[in-house]
Amino acid sequence: MMTNPTGRLTQGQFSFLPDLSDAEIALQVDYGLAKGYAWSVEYTDDPHPRNTYWEMYGAPMFDLRDAAGVLAELQQCRQTFPNHYIRLMAFDATRGVESVAMSFIVNRPAQEPGFGLARQEVAGRTIRYTVHSYATDRPETQRYAE
Repeated sequence: MMTNPTGRLTQGQFSFLPDLSDAEIALQVDYGLAKGYAWSVEYTDDPHPRNTYWEMYGAPMFDLRDAAGVLAELQQCRQTFPNHYIRLMAFDATRGVESVAMSFIVNRPAQEPGFGLARQEVAGRTIRYTVHSYATDRPETQRYAE
């Protein structure tokens, strides 16, 4: 059974849906702002599932109250890193800690090389599985070169 027939990276909210338009992204940002969330833009060229710490583009937007500011930062990030994964993250500080309340991908490379699953048999009947990102087979500056 194939659970991800598109072969696209599925991290965060809306992963199995078609890419959100800028208008739909603005609606999600407005929703988060109405809840009091602070937004940040992050990017990476290594989207391995355990790579949770992507590079932050600019500073977190704690005092922002308008989606246009987040979208402007997103557009700058897209221009700077057009062949990277870019995600928006919303942080909720209502409990005194910064915890992620929303996270979704807003930019993808044209070609997503995907992941491989490696199985290794170890002591006894134990089997270990590891995930390998095919993107990391190439140097950082050439991972999504066209």
